[in-house]
Amino acid sequence: MMFHISPSLLACNYDRMDEEIARMEAAGADWMHFDVMDGVFVPNTTVMNEAVVAKMKPHMKSVADVHLMITDPLDHIAAYAKAGADLISFHLESDSDPAETIRAIHDHGMKASIALKPGTPAQDVYPFLDDLDMVLVMTVEPGFGGQKFMSDMMPKVREIRTEAMHRGLKDLILQVDGGISTENISLPAAHGADSFVSGSSLFGAEDWDAYVSSMRTIAGDSYLAAFAE
Repeated sequence: MMFHISPSLLACNYDRMDEEIARMEAAGADWMHFDVMDGVFVPNTTVMNEAVVAKMKPHMKSVADVHLMITDPLDHIAAYAKAGADLISFHLESDSDPAETIRAIHDHGMKASIALKPGTPAQDVYPFLDDLDMVLVMTVEPGFGGQKFMSDMMPKVREIRTEAMHRGLKDLILQVDGGISTENISLPAAHGADSFVSGSSLFGAEDWDAYVSSMRTIAGDSYLAAFAE
């Protein structure tokens, strides 16, 4: 079982992004999370866009994990593929047709993920589950970093993992994003998450190597304790 740690670059030093990515990779992080916001789908914007992904990707060893918090993700799939994205999460609540967007992502050679806002029930993603590589459950309201982890999202995480297991989708990745730290990572892991986005808590740690290692160990132990065969 693989457990992915995906530092949210929303919390990095933008002027030294390439250096901080290299440091995070050296610390053991295997994904890098690019948060893209349009100021319409969510009430905020970031510096993240396809140009930033294109600039960083040639220097990365890790997976470019792109989270599109935008109104029309389908219109931007080709641009992010060209930029070097490996995986794209788009919101089920966006205006783009989910099935078409999944096909476009796969046709461009990337992995496809649907993201769910806190108010969206688990069952809404089930019609698309067989075609997805990952589901992203937001554990904060999307749009701003540094928010408090919403533990009441854990039943949703459990429901999606249970449905995936029922369908035999053992390779489906289940990611959580929002307020994840060493203090609470055991909770989503115990409910079935195996990919973890962490921003301010991870970048704010004194020792990134120790923090990434601790996150991975805690997550692995918690998941295996809950889902041991």
